[in-house]
Amino acid sequence: MGFVEVSMAKHFVKPPAKGLGVRPFIIGIAGGSGSGKTFFLKCFLQHFTADEVCLVSQDDYYIPVGHNMTAEENKLYNFDLPDTIDHEHFNRDINSLIKQKTILKKEYTFNNPDAVPKTLEIKPAPIILVEGLFILHFRDIADQLDLKIFIDADEEVALMRRLKRDLVERGYSHDDVMYKWINHVVPAYKQYLLPYKDECDQVITNNTHVAEDILCVTEAISAELREKILT
Repeated sequence: MGFVEVSMAKHFVKPPAKGLGVRPFIIGIAGGSGSGKTFFLKCFLQHFTADEVCLVSQDDYYIPVGHNMTAEENKLYNFDLPDTIDHEHFNRDINSLIKQKTILKKEYTFNNPDAVPKTLEIKPAPIILVEGLFILHFRDIADQLDLKIFIDADEEVALMRRLKRDLVERGYSHDDVMYKWINHVVPAYKQYLLPYKDECDQVITNNTHVAEDILCVTEAISAELREKILT
C-alpha cells in the first residue's frame, strides 16, 4: 500500500481518427467505490481550462428514490446496480455534448432531504470526461470512449476511504456502511466493473494518500492529451 502503480498501452492516447472533424475526444474514467476516482478527476482537471474539458458524472443520473425512504429502507436498497441509473438520459446527454450542445442537469444530492440540488450547466469542450461505475458496462457509452482509464485500489484501502466518506460526509452509521459494502458495493464491482478492466487503455492502482503522486500521473496524461488532441 501507499503507492500509485500505472500500467498502460504503449501509446495510450490515440490521436483522433481522420474524418471525425470537430468530434470531441472522449475519456472514460471508471473506478469502484473508494478507488480514489474523485480525487484523480480533481487533479486531472487542474491541468485544463473549462474551455478545454467538460465532465459528465454518472452519479448525477441516479433515479431519485431515496427521499421517501426510512433509514432501514435506505440501508437495504441497492444503489449499486445499473438499473438505478437513468441510462438513457446519461447517454443522451453525452451525445448532446458530442454534438456541441450545452446540457442542463440537476445534481444528485445522495438522498439528502436538506440539500437543495444545483442545476449543472455542462458546456461542450474538445475533451469530454465521462466517469462512473457502470460506464464500461453500458456498452453504448463504452463504445464511444476514445480512451478508457481504470482507477483501482486494494480492497482494504478502498473500504477505509468509503468509511471515511460515508461516516463523516454523509452521516451513515458504521453498520450501514459495512452492510452496503459487503452486500452491494463489492458484488457490484466484481460483476459490473472488474470484467472490463483488461479492455482499458490505462490501469492506475491508487493506494496512495499523497496528492503529489496522483498529480504526477495526471500531469503525464494531460501532457500527452495536450500534444495530440489540443494542438
